[in-house]
Amino acid sequence: MATVNVYLSFNGNCREAFDFYKSAFGKEYLYIGTFGEMPPSEDYKVPSEDQDKIMHVCLPISNETMLMGSDAGGDWATKVVLGNNFSASINAESKQEAETLFTKLSENGVVTMPLEDTFWGAYFGMFTDQFGINWMVNYDDPTKMEQHP
Repeated sequence: MATVNVYLSFNGNCREAFDFYKSAFGKEYLYIGTFGEMPPSEDYKVPSEDQDKIMHVCLPISNETMLMGSDAGGDWATKVVLGNNFSASINAESKQEAETLFTKLSENGVVTMPLEDTFWGAYFGMFTDQFGINWMVNYDDPTKMEQHP
């Protein structure tokens, strides 16, 4: 069965917030990376002002729960406001489960990123459901994850 975690979005202070959360929970990052560390892409050039912003951070809270987050960059930055700066993040156990949950939950909603293979090795997509709730669906394929730290 899929697990659900909270994914927080920030306008440039993600590192500061997560350093605070790290201290409060007494845990260490599982991963933290910036937009500047992304592999080059013809489709998207990271603006210089976004290079040091956090692309993704994972902080384990318990054996079952992760607190995750990122800074919004580029055109997304103006869309992040208090009240919509979080998403329910589903981590599916299979690609089929990810597709099923994505399809059912996004019905009558707005897909903001279709499910697709990503440079970090996951099968991932995002949408806002018909009730205005932001969702992320992720499947970490073990065969692809071995190739990506």
